[in-house]
Amino acid sequence: MMGQKERYYKSCFNYTGGKHKLLKQIEPLFPKHIDHFVDLFCGGANVAINANAKSGTMCIDNQKEVIRLYNTLKEMPINEVFETIDSTIQRFGLSNTFRFGYEKYNCMSGIRLSEYNKEKYLELREFYNKRQEDSPFFDIVFYVLTVFGFNNQIRFNKKGQYNIPVGKRDFNENIRTKLEDFIQIIKDKSIEFNGIDFRDVETSHLVEGDFLYADPPYLISTATYNEQNGWTEKEEKDLLCLLDKLHQRGVKFALSNVLEHKGMENTILINWADEHKDTYFVNHLDYNYTNSNYQIKQKKTKTSEVLITNYNPF
Repeated sequence: MMGQKERYYKSCFNYTGGKHKLLKQIEPLFPKHIDHFVDLFCGGANVAINANAKSGTMCIDNQKEVIRLYNTLKEMPINEVFETIDSTIQRFGLSNTFRFGYEKYNCMSGIRLSEYNKEKYLELREFYNKRQEDSPFFDIVFYVLTVFGFNNQIRFNKKGQYNIPVGKRDFNENIRTKLEDFIQIIKDKSIEFNGIDFRDVETSHLVEGDFLYADPPYLISTATYNEQNGWTEKEEKDLLCLLDKLHQRGVKFALSNVLEHKGMENTILINWADEHKDTYFVNHLDYNYTNSNYQIKQKKTKTSEVLITNYNPF
């Protein structure tokens, strides 16, 4: 088993369902030696940037705007990234507390900052949604929207328009540092980013010694990434079938998911794990959303988060 790291790098996104807080439990359960590492639903890429792979890492996600941004951050010089961000903030008159502090905007709280940025943010959002084509510049604009957007969420409507309202943050010192660290990591590591549906990923090249990690949308939870029927029972079964095929070829995998959440059970996942109880291992993670002393009293809010592996991690 891998020793627990003292520090785990963070994504440049506050991604819904991001695994940064669980890395200290998940990463030690990964195989000690990994040749190729595949992060099948990379999201904020928290797991990928902290994984140790000998021959490279591939990040897969069907959110093309996120993948485009990652590739832009990987290829664009860091100074150019920050210059583009700062010039966009200045162009639309958004707050810049990193440079001027809160006093300049008469905003000593996040609520007041939200009020100051609201109309300017909406102008930036409209500017992005009316773009005629994708480009590295608009990839950076997309990132700025996530920074100033509500809870830094990522959501697009059925027309493909970004529709998150304004939030209470701006491009402050903490976010700047996190972005700079993230860019440096993806530049230093051999990480490939690919925007594609998981069913279209070519996995035939994976062999014994390679490792696939899957953190799909959770079937029984509600989040921005799982709206508009983004993940149904069909996708759930297709993924489990893919994992079974990898196992048959001797490829190790780990699946993050929840068996139960707010009184609901993922019966498809529970039955699948039970069918393979002699070969798959259900590793329970200590990540409850209520104080453990009140689990019985608040059973309806219990979340049973697990990491299912096709190898014994101990």
